[in-house]
Amino acid sequence: MAYKSKYKPKNPQKYVGNPNNIICRSLWERTFCKYLDENINIVRWSSEELQIPYVSPVDNKVHMYYPDFLFEIKKNEEVETLVVEIKPKKQTKQPEIGSKSKRTFITETLQFEINKSKWKSASDFCNKNGWKFVILTEDNIFKGK
Repeated sequence: MAYKSKYKPKNPQKYVGNPNNIICRSLWERTFCKYLDENINIVRWSSEELQIPYVSPVDNKVHMYYPDFLFEIKKNEEVETLVVEIKPKKQTKQPEIGSKSKRTFITETLQFEINKSKWKSASDFCNKNGWKFVILTEDNIFKGK
């Protein structure tokens, strides 16, 4: 079952967009919202407010990708901008058939290819703007990143 909730920020002035409409699609996203909201080094942040066009390898058409987070963080005297996608580690790797049904394997493979296209477009977009694109998984979401 999917997890979905609304996050109410303690510091709504830091949020870019409507602070009354912050949707968390996982507990990991909720944890990251809290980190961004409460960290004094976060200048401003948003959730699924940035749209980046990408070409889907499934239909070869342009679609919009809404990365999970965009934020600015103070590092010494500089401000760094990051775009973050939060995903389970298993969704960041090419699926293996293993004991899965052929249908499940095909579905996971198509989703992985779409995600790769989204992430490539996000990475290119960030590079053009002097930003960083990062995919966080369970390996680093809870380690203060």
